[in-house]
Amino acid sequence: MKHLLLSITLLCCPFIFTSADNLLTPPDYSAYILTPPAPESPRINSSKVFGVRPGSPFLYNIAATGKRPMTFSADGLPKGLTLDAQTGFIRGRVKKAGTYHVKLYATNSLGKAERNLRIEVGQKIALTPPMGWNSWNCWGNSVSQDKVMSSAKAMVEKGLVNYGWSYINIDDGWQGIRGGKFHGIQPNRKFPDMKKLADDLHNMGLKLGIYSGPWLSTYAGHIGSQCNNPQGTYEWIEAGKHNANYKYVTPEDTTGNKVRKENWHHAPYSFAKQDADQWGEWGIDYLKYDWNPNDCYNTVEMHEALLAQKRDIVFSLSNSAPYGDAPVWMQESNCWRTTGDIRDNWKSIYKIGFEGQDKWIAFNRPGHWADADMLVLGMVGWGPHLHYTQLTPDEQYTHMTLWAMLASPLLIGCDMSRLDDFTISLLCNNEVNDINQDPLGIQAYRYYTRPDYVTYVKHLEDGSMAVAMFNTSEKPLTIGFIPKSLGFRGKQTIRDVWRQKDLVQIEANERFDTNVAPHGVALMKIYPGNSHEKPVYTPQ
Repeated sequence: MKHLLLSITLLCCPFIFTSADNLLTPPDYSAYILTPPAPESPRINSSKVFGVRPGSPFLYNIAATGKRPMTFSADGLPKGLTLDAQTGFIRGRVKKAGTYHVKLYATNSLGKAERNLRIEVGQKIALTPPMGWNSWNCWGNSVSQDKVMSSAKAMVEKGLVNYGWSYINIDDGWQGIRGGKFHGIQPNRKFPDMKKLADDLHNMGLKLGIYSGPWLSTYAGHIGSQCNNPQGTYEWIEAGKHNANYKYVTPEDTTGNKVRKENWHHAPYSFAKQDADQWGEWGIDYLKYDWNPNDCYNTVEMHEALLAQKRDIVFSLSNSAPYGDAPVWMQESNCWRTTGDIRDNWKSIYKIGFEGQDKWIAFNRPGHWADADMLVLGMVGWGPHLHYTQLTPDEQYTHMTLWAMLASPLLIGCDMSRLDDFTISLLCNNEVNDINQDPLGIQAYRYYTRPDYVTYVKHLEDGSMAVAMFNTSEKPLTIGFIPKSLGFRGKQTIRDVWRQKDLVQIEANERFDTNVAPHGVALMKIYPGNSHEKPVYTPQ
C-alpha cells in the first residue's frame, strides 16, 4: 500500500527587498508557521544528559514551557547539588565521579511533567551540541556589554530559554590590552565589567562565551593570545595604530585592512595560559578560538590551559578545521568549525550543509561536535547593516532541520530583540531540538541521494529514527521511504516533526510518500522503532 501525504507547506517565492525600510521589517511569514503553540500544561524541554567534571561549578536549567507560576523538583540529585524550586536552576558542585540518574518534575495548576536526566560526572562536557547565541552575525565589531545583556534578556523574555537555549557568546571586538593579575587580555571600554556580566547571566540560568585566537591579532584586528615579546605589549598598539577600542587602524587605512599582512600570523610568545586564567576568574563557560588553518600545537596548548581551570569551559575551534587532523579536533576540542563563514543564501547553506559535513560522521559524538557554523535566521547583518535573512521560508526550514540532523551546535546569529514569530517557531520546536540534542549523539547519515533530492536518517536513543527528505531542486517533488528498507519491523507510526502530528501507522513493508516544496524539507520520525524486548516463543 502506498501512503501519500499532500503537504500544505511551503510553496513560496523568495522575499524581495524593495527598500531600506524593508530590510529592517521581517516579512509576514505567519502562514508558514508549522510549530504548534506550546501547551499551557507543563512540558520539560531541557537536555536529557549533562556532563560536568568533578568539582566544577554546575549550572543546569530545567527548561520548561507552560503556564506560570510553575514549580520544579527532582529525585536523585547527587550530593552537592541543590534545586531552586521557583526558577528550576540546579547549582552546586559534585565531587564524586559517576553516572547519576535524576527525575525532573515541573508542576503548575494544569498538571505535572517529568523528564529523565542523566548526569555524567567525569572528564567529558558538552555531551549535547551547545545551543545559544553568538554576537558576530548581528553586531560584528560593534558588540558591547549592553548589547550582549539585551540579547540575554531577549532570550529569556521571548521564551527561548524554556527550550534549552543557554549560551550567550561574545565574538570578536571585546578586547583591550593586557593587564590584571594574570596579565591576560582585558576588555575594552565597551565591556566595563566582564565578571559582573558573567555573574548576571549565571543568575539568569544562562552561560557566557568569549572569543580569541592564537595570532598576534584576531580577524577583526584586536590583540590575540600571542605576542612578539615576553612583556605582552604590541608594537602596533604602541605605535598608535588603533582606535579607542584598540582595534587595528591606521591614518591611511581606517578600515584596518593592513592587519591581514601585519598581524594575521603566529608569534614567538604565547599567553594562552594567562588568558585562560583570566577567563576562568571571570566565569567564562565557552571559548571560540579562531584562526586558519587550525593547527595541532595551538589547539593542544589552549585545551590544556582550559582544563587547568576550576570550571568547565567548552572549547570551540574556528574556522575551516583541516579534515586531515580530525582525530586531533575530536580529542582536543568540544566543537570544531568545518567551514568558513556562513551567509544567508541558498548557495551557502547548500555548500556547507550538503557538501561539507558527511565526512565528519566518524568523529561526531557526545562531547565532540562538528560545527557547521551559525544559524542565519532572523535579523542578521554582520555589523551596521542589518537585514532579514534572505533565505525563503522553505530554505529556513531546510537550514534548521539539516543542522539539527547533523548534530551541529545551534548558535543563533541574529538580533535577539527583533525576533519575529516565524523565527521563534523555527527555534522553539521542542521535537526538532530534541533531534539535535538526542543523547545518543549520532550525526545523521545520507541514506539516499538523487540529483534533485537527498534523504538523511538519524538514529535516536529510544530506538526511533528521524528521516529528513530535502528537495534540493527548483520544483515540487514527491519523496518517500519504506520503513523496512531502514531496518524496521512490524507496525510503525510516521510523525511529522515540524507539525508535531502523527500522520499514519503503516506496516514496515509499506511505502510512505509526501510532497516537498523546492528547497524545502519534510522531517519525519519513525517510531516506536524495533522492540528491544526478548521475543516470546509461541508453539505452532
